[in-house]
Amino acid sequence: MTHSANSQADRLKGRDWLMTQDWSDDEIELALETAAKLKTEFRNGVHTLHLPHKTIFLIFFDKSTRTRNSFEAGITQLGGHAHFIDADTSQIAHGESPKDMGIILSGYGHGIAIRHDLVPGEGQSYMREVARWASVPVINMQCDVDHPCQTLADLMTIREEFGKDLSELKLAVSWAYAPSYVKPMSVPQGLIMLMSRFGMNVTLAHPPEYTLMDEPLRLARENAARSGGRFEVVDNMEDAFAGADIVYPKSWGVESLYGQPEEAMKVAQKYRGWICDEQMMAGASERAIYMHCLPADRGSEVTDAVIDGPQSRVYPEAENRMHTAKALMALTM
Repeated sequence: MTHSANSQADRLKGRDWLMTQDWSDDEIELALETAAKLKTEFRNGVHTLHLPHKTIFLIFFDKSTRTRNSFEAGITQLGGHAHFIDADTSQIAHGESPKDMGIILSGYGHGIAIRHDLVPGEGQSYMREVARWASVPVINMQCDVDHPCQTLADLMTIREEFGKDLSELKLAVSWAYAPSYVKPMSVPQGLIMLMSRFGMNVTLAHPPEYTLMDEPLRLARENAARSGGRFEVVDNMEDAFAGADIVYPKSWGVESLYGQPEEAMKVAQKYRGWICDEQMMAGASERAIYMHCLPADRGSEVTDAVIDGPQSRVYPEAENRMHTAKALMALTM
């Protein structure tokens, strides 16, 4: 690492990772370079004990597979330790304040990571309140607005596939039908905010009820204008997929109906045809790759033929979740 990269890395110590928009392009570049190095070292059996004896607290208001395990495995490989905290079985459930928790956990360890994603208007503001009082870095493991750990791994995966110059690549971020539960809006919002910074042409597709929050849309437009890319919104999956190099179809909920899951699922039923199948993939570029943060609702969001097919990159994408989590912890803690 050069002297300038070292000094930049030093500046990231103690920094929060709450939204990708909070970090500069150079800082995100350093995170990606660090993740790539850690991935190579992991595959070669090299020990990377950058955080010996350090502790991170992982606070979950929602269920998790990849996020929890990428952080727990990642901190172990860095020489540290993770404490898993279920919000429902902690004093958070009895109303303990973000201030008290932020101050107290800061005195016990070296980092705090939070997933709070299911209620629009709550997660990001909760994390910022914890961060306001914490004296250690706070990492967003997914909130109502952004999923910055997922989208950083997505960007890493796209660059592994297409190289560092992403200008003129077309990314289709599309709503898709899922019958399982009302999923957060943070993944599509995170994608349009981050990918629009790198010169990509980002197309968002959704039925009329599924519009995203105003702020992510505003930032996506501004980022695209600044980077020389394009950002557009269409009302059908076919237009989004046309000529796309990366397709990312996934379900999310209607913002006004998150407290009314039965009503929300009734709306979704109207759009059962929004599925990523082989016919839909045929409209994309010949080199197109399929991505999804997982878990995908097989048979609803996507067919087995696509997610298990040669264009799918969901497993390398999931693998990169750990290496980007490790990079964020190593740089900030």
